[in-house]
Amino acid sequence: MAWDPEQYLKFAQPRLRPALDLFARIAIDAPSSVFDLGCGMGQITRLMAERWPRSSITGLDDSPDMLGRADAALPNIVWQRQDLAHWSAPSPCDLIYSNATLHWLPDHARLFTHLVGQLRPQGVLAVQMPRNFLAPSHTAIAQTALEGPWRSVLEPLLAPPPVAEPAWYYDLLAPLSSQLDIWETEYLQVLEGPDPVKEWTKGTWLKTFLDALEEPMRGHFEQAYAQRVAQAYPVRADGKTLFPFRRLFMILRR
Repeated sequence: MAWDPEQYLKFAQPRLRPALDLFARIAIDAPSSVFDLGCGMGQITRLMAERWPRSSITGLDDSPDMLGRADAALPNIVWQRQDLAHWSAPSPCDLIYSNATLHWLPDHARLFTHLVGQLRPQGVLAVQMPRNFLAPSHTAIAQTALEGPWRSVLEPLLAPPPVAEPAWYYDLLAPLSSQLDIWETEYLQVLEGPDPVKEWTKGTWLKTFLDALEEPMRGHFEQAYAQRVAQAYPVRADGKTLFPFRRLFMILRR
């Protein structure tokens, strides 16, 4: 999927908060090699370089637009365009960090087992993934896709939630770890502006469906979804919209 940095940045602060929360919980002093999988525009990669100035730090992403912005802002960090589904570290590493990325990749049993295998003993895997796929913001996408003239195009894109229950990851990862911390946080995001939840998903999950359509059907689908999701997340008396959003965190030490 081709990312739109401008659309994604409309909600830069609430998107950044869970990345910071994950980063703050990483207990490691001086990692020699660090990889930021799905680094985007490098906000957390920059903090890594500040926290561990002697570390070898690499930011990886499959979006040339995101990497271009990262490189322009932080030319001293190594940036690599990479298909993360098939990534392997060049040698066993100390830290693999991934924020809001791995839910885009299939076969988590294979993927997470592989990532743990890229760590040296006592190395750390730190991951955050959204787990909001059964909330109205996301179920309304499927409902709208199935109830319009676009159904034949969009129905093949529908799939089960890409992130499993926390206990599933525990059962998978506990045998591979010496220490494992898994938790969830639901952020009550306070959004502003017209159709804010639609604009939020337009930068991520909704984009796949919009990209599959041509105008004018694309615009009609977007409008139908906007009407549906606005009913689920009404504007409050102060003009703002509350958007609860659940995220899954895990920090593993090999």
